[in-house]
Amino acid sequence: MKLPLTYENIIRILPHRYPFLLVDRIIEIELGKRVVGLKNVTANEPFFQGHFPGNPIMPGVLIVEAMAQVGGVLARLSLYGEPKDNEEIKLPVFFMSIDKVKFRRPVVPGDQLSFELQALRTGTRVWKMAGKAFVGKDLVAEAELVATVS
Repeated sequence: MKLPLTYENIIRILPHRYPFLLVDRIIEIELGKRVVGLKNVTANEPFFQGHFPGNPIMPGVLIVEAMAQVGGVLARLSLYGEPKDNEEIKLPVFFMSIDKVKFRRPVVPGDQLSFELQALRTGTRVWKMAGKAFVGKDLVAEAELVATVS
């Protein structure tokens, strides 16, 4: 697998599409163990229109969702391997629980989020991961995520 994984690769792995695809690149991956992904936060994100006018802040739930999408890339590639040619991985990933969520500082337009996820429990169906989100070297959010791969 050639890194970085770009938009064209990611849409073959994840079912999400604009405006809900929140991963721009995967820059590191160790199948079954860990993954690092990026999200460039731009001023034209649709959620900034209402959150909040004049003081745009990325909603915390979307930071956690982006973190989960990066983890979804790890789980799906670990289980099914890299899609062939124009093939897509079709099986969905669903949240089962989100624990120990902490937000440390706001994420604003111009920030680049870096997500680092470590697999805590892997399997054929249920995965648990510890995730951290950074802007530069600053920790902005963290969570433990549990999901099922159907």
